[in-house]
Amino acid sequence: MKRRTVGTSGLSVSRMGLGTMTWGRDTTKEDARALVRAFVDAGGDLVDTAPAYGRGEAERMLGMLMRTEVARDDLVIATKAGFTFRDGVRVVDTSRRALLDDLHDSLRRLRTDHIDLWQVHAWGQAPLEETLAALDHAVTTGVVRYAGVSNFVGWQTASAATWQEAFPGRARIVSAQVEYSLLARRAEVEVLPAVRHFEMGFFPWSPMGRGVLTGKYRGVVPRGSRAASEHFGWYVKPYLEARSRAVVEAVAKAGDGLGLSPLQVAWLWVRDAPGVTAPLLGARTADQLAPYLDAEAAVLPGPIAAALDDVSGGTNEARSDAAAPDGRG
Repeated sequence: MKRRTVGTSGLSVSRMGLGTMTWGRDTTKEDARALVRAFVDAGGDLVDTAPAYGRGEAERMLGMLMRTEVARDDLVIATKAGFTFRDGVRVVDTSRRALLDDLHDSLRRLRTDHIDLWQVHAWGQAPLEETLAALDHAVTTGVVRYAGVSNFVGWQTASAATWQEAFPGRARIVSAQVEYSLLARRAEVEVLPAVRHFEMGFFPWSPMGRGVLTGKYRGVVPRGSRAASEHFGWYVKPYLEARSRAVVEAVAKAGDGLGLSPLQVAWLWVRDAPGVTAPLLGARTADQLAPYLDAEAAVLPGPIAAALDDVSGGTNEARSDAAAPDGRG
């Protein structure tokens, strides 16, 4: 699997990341074992997790797998802090105390002495300088190698990056992570421009449109799918409306002409979109991962990518700039 550098930092990762949001609920320990083994054997190393996933179970499962299936040094572990459960209720707390408590618990569950990429999971009510001071402390003490942000909108991303660059010695924000796919292109408006300006890496979550871009919901909601489940139905259903169906049909038509599945076409579009470092794939089993690995060497022709831009929301200006001979469009 090819690798990409995370912005202009010294961190490099596989251009596919493995997300773990379903671990501990829909992904069993046995499934996770086969999934991680197949991912690493194919050259993947970036695994993204969080204390909120499975209420800590995702991190715990990953820690176990690093004792039994893969070596710690074979993985780039990205986890988060500031968004977790207390007394059964989801809370966002980005205070220094909460973030460092989360970090301590993550290290314990993961059975490791360091996190490769530690991300603030969401914008919170604590003063920004206090939140970012926790990142500085974690990097300075060596338990975190690089720092990033997750689910920050454009101005929040720029504020965090500017604050950290204002004085020498602060931990640079090297990456951002938000939702991005053919069905969710809002990141192109402000987040991706901020990422480019500050020379950061970018990790799209839900690159398959919450599973809708795989094509499995064309005309029906399959039993056992996320949309049919009580705990994920709310998450998928906003993407089952008419506009999304039109995009899925365009993806399927492109796949027919290229000899690719709709899943592979949608994956290649986001993987190679301007500014993307590594999309975070939420495959639940090794069988679900296989078609993405099969498409590793494939590339969407430029006119096909541009046509999918048009049908899913309009021209991607960054793609147009990159394709122009003088770089200006």
